[in-house]
Amino acid sequence: MSSTPAFPLHLAVALEGTGWHPASWREQVARPRELFTAGYWADLVAEAERGLLDFVTFEDGLGLQSSLPQSRLRSTGGTPIGELDGRTDQVRGRLDAVLTASRVAPLTRHIGLVPTVIATHTEPFHISKAIATLDYVSNGRAGLRVQISARPHEAYHFGRRTFPPINLDELRTPAGQERLTDLFDEAADYVEVVRRLWDSWEDDAEIRDVATGRFVDRDKLHYIDFEGRFFSVKGPSITPRPPQGQPLVTALAHQTVPYRLVARQADVGYVTPHDAEQARAIVAEIRAEQEAAGRTGELPYVFGDLVVFLDDDQAAAEDRRARLDALAGEPYTSDARIFTGTPAQLADVLQELAAEGLSGFRLRPAVAGHDLPAITRGLVPELQRRGAFRAAYEADTLRGLLGLPRPANRYAAATA
Repeated sequence: MSSTPAFPLHLAVALEGTGWHPASWREQVARPRELFTAGYWADLVAEAERGLLDFVTFEDGLGLQSSLPQSRLRSTGGTPIGELDGRTDQVRGRLDAVLTASRVAPLTRHIGLVPTVIATHTEPFHISKAIATLDYVSNGRAGLRVQISARPHEAYHFGRRTFPPINLDELRTPAGQERLTDLFDEAADYVEVVRRLWDSWEDDAEIRDVATGRFVDRDKLHYIDFEGRFFSVKGPSITPRPPQGQPLVTALAHQTVPYRLVARQADVGYVTPHDAEQARAIVAEIRAEQEAAGRTGELPYVFGDLVVFLDDDQAAAEDRRARLDALAGEPYTSDARIFTGTPAQLADVLQELAAEGLSGFRLRPAVAGHDLPAITRGLVPELQRRGAFRAAYEADTLRGLLGLPRPANRYAAATA
């Protein structure tokens, strides 16, 4: 057991198809024939809830998956980012993340539900309404993971803008960094619009007084009047303020430009350190960006992402990973650290990384049907024995689970 001091951790799981390994669908436990059914996703989330996890995220995209996805920037070399590979031996196709979360919500009671939304091609008004609805359906357990898209073929789906192909080497040039900065600046404005729309109804705007015939107090609905470089939005929303006031906003970040988005707009940022030293440096950079953004009064959580292959002994985990690699025809690589071993060994790693300032972890099961139960039935009990994880759910909302207050409505404060 690690000598690292025990303290409560937050745990989330990232759900992606049959698992994060591209050959995961070929495992006996994978259920590939059920992948596009509500029951499949309900079972995964129910398992995560049995493990008392804080929340699950649902991956999404605006194009077919590829063996060269945008999230694997570190391994694309000179190949255009996100280019489709045409492979038919891996899972292709997915359900809409927001709709999936909404379908699963009534079947769960405690766990948070955080679907991915693509800011680059969707409208903030629509997403604010969808996530507010999810918050109502789940009684205050909604969030979103905001993501950008630089893929040319995804832009073609919408026809409103075009993106030239870009590879990793070009992305590192000043022109590439400027393009990346524009996309993340747009995402920051997108989140700002979404947040303002959530606040555009005061909490007591609905009167529902049958005797007087007044359902809504019109003075408590507010135009947001957002004017920015990327959006001009009048408001107000057509959906009342969500139960949490502000559902959880999260984002994945690999470098300074997306770290800045986390610092400016997110409640939780997912990062991909490969060791303790890197974790310390990333947390320090995000905290510095947060201070520069003027968010000194609030601390966005920083979660470390890890892909996990978990078994009762390390040799079994390594053998399983090697077998899956052989089925895929190549070794599995990831933007995140890949852990292969036992739940107790993983607990040591998580506590070591948490000591460097990480608030929690988002684990990516290599095979959802195998590694998710290994998290809930192996890792969680190990962390509980160490006093490092909850023994029961102690809050009714996702913000409550994370110890985050319900924010005041910005327009109500201005009116007062």
